Amino acid sequence: MRRLISIFAFVAAVALASPALAQSNAQLGPLCTSEGTPADQQISACNKILALKVFSGEKLATIYFWRAVAYNKKGDYKNVIADTTEALKLTPKSIELLNMRGSAYYDSGESDIAIADFTDALAIGPPSGTIYHNRANAYRNKGDYPKALADYSKAIDLGTRSSYTYQNRGLVKQTMGDLDGAMADINEAIRVDPSLPGPHTARAVLWRAKGNIDKAIADCTEAVTLAKAKQPVNIMTPPGSVLIDAYTQRGLSYEANGQFDLAKDDYNSTLQGVAVDNVSKANQATAKVRLSLLSDAPATVPVKKAEAAGRRVALVIGNGAYRNFPALPNPPNDARAVAKSLRDLGYEVTEGIDLTQDKMQKMTREFMRGAAQAKTLVLYYAGHGVQVSGRNYLVPVDVKPDAGAAIVDSMTDMDKILAGLDDQVRTNVLIFDACRNDPFSQTASTNGGRSLDIKTRSGLAQPVAPSAGSTLGAGTLIAFATAPGQVALDGEGANSPFSAALTRHIGTPGLEVQQMLTRVRAEVVAGTHNKQVPWSNSSLLGEVYLAAK
Repeated sequence: MRRLISIFAFVAAVALASPALAQSNAQLGPLCTSEGTPADQQISACNKILALKVFSGEKLATIYFWRAVAYNKKGDYKNVIADTTEALKLTPKSIELLNMRGSAYYDSGESDIAIADFTDALAIGPPSGTIYHNRANAYRNKGDYPKALADYSKAIDLGTRSSYTYQNRGLVKQTMGDLDGAMADINEAIRVDPSLPGPHTARAVLWRAKGNIDKAIADCTEAVTLAKAKQPVNIMTPPGSVLIDAYTQRGLSYEANGQFDLAKDDYNSTLQGVAVDNVSKANQATAKVRLSLLSDAPATVPVKKAEAAGRRVALVIGNGAYRNFPALPNPPNDARAVAKSLRDLGYEVTEGIDLTQDKMQKMTREFMRGAAQAKTLVLYYAGHGVQVSGRNYLVPVDVKPDAGAAIVDSMTDMDKILAGLDDQVRTNVLIFDACRNDPFSQTASTNGGRSLDIKTRSGLAQPVAPSAGSTLGAGTLIAFATAPGQVALDGEGANSPFSAALTRHIGTPGLEVQQMLTRVRAEVVAGTHNKQVPWSNSSLLGEVYLAAK
């Protein structure tokens, strides 16, 4: 997902000449305005020039621009935005500044603002393939794949023979289900510049999606070699990110092939890199969890590739018999009903009822470990769930409310599950009917007002962003029984309102999963008289059917 930037107007246009600068340090100008200057040294030089207060207008804008370039090398997008904004006050019609600020907003997860900057740059003209490419990145980040595809194609039509543009258009085609079209574009990206590691990693993902693990490993190995031999020359590419990506994808490929020792080596290499962008942080979060899962795995696990290619697996847990909180009568019933529905659909189901901390951890870890060799995965949990400092935890039946701050270690961290399952080759459908009332506040109320060392909240939080190092979430749908921060109802019958509706619709033949959840949502809203509104977040790569058409 590389960003492109044109800096020609700032490379040659402004000579930073002044008596004050000459008397102070004649080298400050070249150090500040050189792409090859190390980031901290470049920032220091630009700071010293700004402190002289001898420049104004376009020359001052140039200093802000180059300091923004240095901040970008460090992944400090907040300061990139601040400096480009100051420069734009001085030169508001600068395409280069709008492009750089838009790219920084994009890297900060602010895709709408990035699109606005890129659109303003395009309005200034003339048409720029670079700007179309970068706006396409932002559209892709929003999930608006048709607009992303159109902008990448426009960039190519304008003569942008960038390997990154072909690569990114291929990734969009992959997302839209056109694997052959994606392969053609990524092959072209490699032909345009065979020295770049990114397209090789992208092609490895396609090979794995097509079931050719050996070619996936070969492409990742080539990407690692290239990344070590040549640091990115594009100043908008954080150093080391492509190497982290290549190691992560090769680790996932080795896992899918049952070569666990090699996978562990690659995950360790991923964690040794310096992550400054969202992709690298998410890859490291995935590598950390996968490495932990493999640490207690058997030395070898037989892999039946023909069977693994289309495996559909599910983990279903229902916790209700809490030992230190009031029991929840419905979660075991809900879990059994969902497990039966998934078995009827042909899923390999692992089922757990009223799990203690040890059993829940063991079952979850074994399931996540085996996910590397599955094509479609469903995880369903019913029971207590809480949020602590914005992170979500699933509560085993034997959790002790007097454990203080250590209580988070006795629960199952949902964000670690999301990171460990993050893999764009596999489809993940994660369903949590875990938004019931906060059991810890109830316990404190009934035990003389005793409080925890940590603050829990009812309901679950919206999953954290990749910039926090959680997950890219490609190919994943997360469904909650109610909106973030809200409480779901346990129900008066044998099942909760959400799970009852889910089991009625999950087996409908030919019903796409998001349409299925829309029907569930409508039924729950009507049945609870608007007291509960199920919520979902999807980054699925194409249409997904839990029940065959």
